[in-house]
Amino acid sequence: MATHKSAEKRARQTLVRNAINRTRRSQIHIKVKAVDAAVASGDQAAAVKAARSAESTLARIAGRGTIHWKTAARRTSRLAKRVKKMKAA
Repeated sequence: MATHKSAEKRARQTLVRNAINRTRRSQIHIKVKAVDAAVASGDQAAAVKAARSAESTLARIAGRGTIHWKTAARRTSRLAKRVKKMKAA
């Protein structure tokens, strides 16, 4: 347990930050699942729309430091690849 005033503050801030980051990571999972579901159903319009939303969310969350920017870029690339493959088929 924190005994210094500054350590107590850091502990409070950590709890808040963990909750925020957990929410942001959850948003990523939800958006990626939406893309996967649209691709699986074969709905091109929905897949493109979901991919655009997922890309936006990934970029925003990477910019805020929740995930690394290269992780966001890799995930975005893989999503785009899946949507493009679906369009070609």
